[in-house]
Amino acid sequence: MKFNELGLDDSILTALNQKGYTTPTPIQEQAIPIVLEKKDLLGVAQTGTGKTAAFAIPIIQLLGKEEPQRGKRPIRSLIVTPTRELAIQIEENIKAYAKFTDLRHAVIFGGVKQHSQVAQLKGGVDILVATPGRLLDLMQQGYISLKQIEIFVLDEADRMLDMGFIHDIKKLLEKLPKRRQSLFFSATMPDNIVELSRKILFKPQKVEVTPESTTAETVTQLVYFTNRPDKKKLIMHILKDPKKDQVLVFSRTKHGADRLARDLSKKKINAAAIHGDKAQNQRQKSLKNFKSKQLRVLVATDIAARGIDIDKLNWVINYDIPNLPETYVHRIGRVGRAGETGTAISIAEPEENEFVKDIEKLINQRIEEVSDHPFPQTDTPMTKAEKKEWEKEKQKRKQEFFANRKKNKQGQPKGNRR
Repeated sequence: MKFNELGLDDSILTALNQKGYTTPTPIQEQAIPIVLEKKDLLGVAQTGTGKTAAFAIPIIQLLGKEEPQRGKRPIRSLIVTPTRELAIQIEENIKAYAKFTDLRHAVIFGGVKQHSQVAQLKGGVDILVATPGRLLDLMQQGYISLKQIEIFVLDEADRMLDMGFIHDIKKLLEKLPKRRQSLFFSATMPDNIVELSRKILFKPQKVEVTPESTTAETVTQLVYFTNRPDKKKLIMHILKDPKKDQVLVFSRTKHGADRLARDLSKKKINAAAIHGDKAQNQRQKSLKNFKSKQLRVLVATDIAARGIDIDKLNWVINYDIPNLPETYVHRIGRVGRAGETGTAISIAEPEENEFVKDIEKLINQRIEEVSDHPFPQTDTPMTKAEKKEWEKEKQKRKQEFFANRKKNKQGQPKGNRR
């Protein structure tokens, strides 16, 4: 199937053609007709499957068929997503797809002054992309009304709950019109996400293009087993290969990301860190330089990396193995996007071996071990100091796990019944 077989307007097809889009991805092929029929949609899709276009394109078509109102335009479509980077990325795509229409769109997010965002809102906006915190803030100040929302999109729902946004979502749902079209997207569908979707959607059509908790077949997965003191030496060894010219590295903590980026830079490897404590302009500059390959290595925490959208990223390195196997699936979803090939490398110290086993159990496959390297894992026991440090680390990870679970289990929002 081609995009011109989906019943899209010529203005949208021209924009898609300029972007080089001819054949829709599976989620686009299935979701676009459902949204155009004004039905609610439950989309289960990994990062990199093309889901932004799956909801943005039909929203542009539906809103574009109506004559814009005179005077200040009301917000008719609201897209809520968890991170600033992802919000910016979605709005950039909408800008490209709506290039030959009269629709107005804007993106709002925290971490920057609100003046320019408010100015755009005052001028009238048809499609608004927002992160929850800044959205609620501007609503309370009276700059945003959701009374005329026709289409509501909740994107990255699982990450939204992981980040503790359940109460913000509840507040938003109370302000949305009961009669609306709702689109709900999540990479995974654990029980709490299923329950949330039932509160938001009305008789939804379900589109699932990748089974839950699986990894793309186009991604080569490798694991290096080493000792904790040798981790940094090993990543330096791996990065000696000049073919690895654009590498996304995952660190569990913000401090760890900063420290690793500094150490790589000292070894003449052009690297920068990106995480929630960085100023928005710093994050955007690092991301822009990484996309253009001026920056070779970007060290990121999981939350910051969720908005990184690079068409042909070939290398991901898990410097810290996540204790939640689902997080591993999200991480390596940055490569092998939309049928492209890629390689995901994990570096495991002895105390993380159990995490590797949990991941293999979840994805139902063995991760290929690379044993031919200069820093193999040994059975040398940890010193007392190392053991004490690891116990602290395990306790911290355990606390994070239960804190997230507690947030997710707290009150669910009232439903959307028409």
